[in-house]
Amino acid sequence: MDSASTVALRAPDRRLSATRIALVVAIAHAFNDAYSAFVAPLLPRLMDRMGLSIALAATVAMTYSVASSLLQPFLGYLADRHGRRAFLVAGPLLSGVFVSLIGVADTFWVLIVVLTIAGLGSAAFHPPGASYAARVSEGRGSGVRYSMFSFGGSMGYALGPLIAVGIVHWRGLEGLWVAMVPVVLLAPLLYVSLPSRRIERSTVRHPPALGEIVRQLAGPLGLVFGISALMAWAQRTFLTMVPIIVNEAGGSEALGAVTLTVYLGAQAVGTLTGGYLADRVDRHRLLMALCGLAFPAFLAAVALPPGSAAAIAAAGFAGFLGMATMPPIVVMAQELHPQGVAVSSGIVMGLAWATGSLGVMGTGVLADFTGPVVAALATMPVVLGAALLARRSATGPTVPRPA
Repeated sequence: MDSASTVALRAPDRRLSATRIALVVAIAHAFNDAYSAFVAPLLPRLMDRMGLSIALAATVAMTYSVASSLLQPFLGYLADRHGRRAFLVAGPLLSGVFVSLIGVADTFWVLIVVLTIAGLGSAAFHPPGASYAARVSEGRGSGVRYSMFSFGGSMGYALGPLIAVGIVHWRGLEGLWVAMVPVVLLAPLLYVSLPSRRIERSTVRHPPALGEIVRQLAGPLGLVFGISALMAWAQRTFLTMVPIIVNEAGGSEALGAVTLTVYLGAQAVGTLTGGYLADRVDRHRLLMALCGLAFPAFLAAVALPPGSAAAIAAAGFAGFLGMATMPPIVVMAQELHPQGVAVSSGIVMGLAWATGSLGVMGTGVLADFTGPVVAALATMPVVLGAALLARRSATGPTVPRPA
């Protein structure tokens, strides 16, 4: 059998392997992000229990967001150099265990410490997870593979608020610890389902120096990072403020959770759509269109009467459009640096999300003076800024187009 025939026979096996790995990390992503979604719907309860202002509640949300985001580039760099499997398995375990302990935190600072540790687990998971899933070295299809990973996270994030509120209604805030049991059982199964370190080294031989990646932020990678950061600011503002807006309007905790679930469920559909399109159309123009359409959707979701059918529908459109931006963003970053896929993913996911979360703290301070609705509306024009950066990226140095 000649070499061409051998390659042809092996190609389906490579595609099957890539798909299998994408499914495994998508399941892990669902678990990890379900725990991440516990914090927002419980903010009103934590505010009442600890006497927190809106600004301090936003700080609680920001603490987890920043801890789960800021160190992603560095942890992705370590994963590229030392093996991704250990980071991917330990991340959800650490995140799930410590998020489940927020019910036993009896002071603001204990809560901050618990959420910081939980966030670091999530930070360890995301860069290797995205690089395992997209596998840009496999060629066409990286957008769809990444969208499978993102879909898992979106579904977990969508179900997380209902799970958290359900457990708290069943056992009280102190009984939230039972939520850690599933991820403890998942960890060993996840470990044996992922490629060994030896196999990983055969696909990434020379990870780039961290300084080189940082320097690339002055070029195309910086534009992609900016788009992601501005979209993260808008989306995390929505997630943080909506439960507070619903609560201040006299709505129930469950109504706030339903609004978030619709928003996050629509994100799951959005990420599949974004991944499909990222493999087939110009990614710069795709980002311009998605960001441009997301702006009025976010405005409507905040401005319409809280908990109304129209507001919930607008929240669904906003979630769909906002998360559809992630597959093209992550694939573009990985294609810019194919030997440093985890660290590149960490920059446009983690570092960008941390930057957006810092913006949420400013939105929270503004909300204490103007109210949460006005503060959220004042934040949403950042989505137009993301659209402008996407337009600029289309006219500047280009990243690889879909094959």
